[in-house]
Amino acid sequence: MKTRNNNIEVKVMVSKPVTRRGRPVHWRRPALVQLMWLAAFGASGGMTPALALDQAAPHGAPAVVAATVPVSQPVRKVNFGQERASPDAHHVADWIVDAHDNRGLPFAIVDKVDAKVYVFYADGRLRGASRVLLGSAVGDDSVPGIGKRPLSTILPEERTTPAGRFVADLDKNLKGKQMLWVDYDSAISLHPVVTSKAEERRAERLASSSTLDKRISYGCINVPPDFFKTVVSPAFTKTSGIVYVLPETRSPQKVFASYDVDERARVMQARQADAGLPAQLAAQAGAN
Repeated sequence: MKTRNNNIEVKVMVSKPVTRRGRPVHWRRPALVQLMWLAAFGASGGMTPALALDQAAPHGAPAVVAATVPVSQPVRKVNFGQERASPDAHHVADWIVDAHDNRGLPFAIVDKVDAKVYVFYADGRLRGASRVLLGSAVGDDSVPGIGKRPLSTILPEERTTPAGRFVADLDKNLKGKQMLWVDYDSAISLHPVVTSKAEERRAERLASSSTLDKRISYGCINVPPDFFKTVVSPAFTKTSGIVYVLPETRSPQKVFASYDVDERARVMQARQADAGLPAQLAAQAGAN
């Protein structure tokens, strides 16, 4: 078992991780217990979590409209309600529910540019949204092996919050505090804001409306304690989920191989119109 400086961010290595990369999946004990529980009682979307995770495409896997969604299937989009989400957040959220990329699991979208997180039910309904604190360095990749290094050795330019699609699970740190593992390999988690270092003003930064105030962590995603307790924890309790961290140095399409749901809608409408034209012409000829 390994841990980092408890005064900043506690990241406990308990075993091998659930990973979204194209490597074998090794279950940590809490995740395995969760999957056994859900396999017995079922999961949303008519699929057990084990099957859902097995079918969940790894980070960067192609998501082609023709291969994943029949053109005739009704278009599905997310309703952000009163939240003013960015175009990239709308694009990814709509693609997730339209392509069923979350595979019947709850999911969250972290928008690094806007410094916000959106948590959704498995069916795409918005559960809640909040401002977040992020890695102090701009970037979408983690330095190889960074998850095994002490915080004191991590350079300022290495303190990124990696972009990608991650299978996430709740866990506890050495102090018994709950957190959500996002990228185990890089020791990145989403957890209640850490306020032990007064000079960092993390609580004040979270309350600020400026996105410039949000870059302070070593890579972990900090949220208000009440938001974690009332939104994040219930969403991921007794189930794994998917966390999508939007990129800030490249497009979501390159990171997720996502497609434009509005464009699929236009293609569907065009095909329906083309299919209806012969029948309309035949009816007109019969009338003559």
